[in-house]
Amino acid sequence: MTLLTLVRHGETDWNRDRRIQGSTDIPLNDTGRAQARAAAAALSGDIIVSSDLSRARETAKIIATDLGLPAPRTYPALRERSYGDAEGVEAAEFIRRWGDWHNAEIPGAEPWPHLRARALRALAEVVADARGATAPAAASVIVVTHGALIRELLRHATGGELPPVGTRLANGSAYTVLYERERLQLLSYAEATA
Repeated sequence: MTLLTLVRHGETDWNRDRRIQGSTDIPLNDTGRAQARAAAAALSGDIIVSSDLSRARETAKIIATDLGLPAPRTYPALRERSYGDAEGVEAAEFIRRWGDWHNAEIPGAEPWPHLRARALRALAEVVADARGATAPAAASVIVVTHGALIRELLRHATGGELPPVGTRLANGSAYTVLYERERLQLLSYAEATA
């Protein structure tokens, strides 16, 4: 079994301005760096990994430094969902153009089922690598990634119960899951925001 702590990257200017980022590579801002340091104070783990997008990479580097862990390994499959035509669009404009966030049909966006399948494959790769690095001891891995990807993993682990529709996962928030025999069990859930 492997303990995974899923951490949403710190804030970017586009998060602050309520713009859709998706796979657009937007860096952390100073608030995001502070959120990464605050997250580190509440975390522990043997290994840290991240998405290859700069906002997740920098969050992971800050956490690794604060915890005295080796530099994070990056996994492109941990990237945020691509939002196609919606990238760069403000939240109010998004709703005007495509409607409800969870049911919107956005041209060029990665379908939700594809995101979930990609996220599960990425976790399987992370776990295999972590087990190889820590065997025979069990691994505890901090995974710094993105809101939509974490949301899909949480929905998978809870049969769609969490997070509730209409909530957003806060920047710097952490969610602990147990990965065992390719199954996810949610162990801790940070409160989401409206």
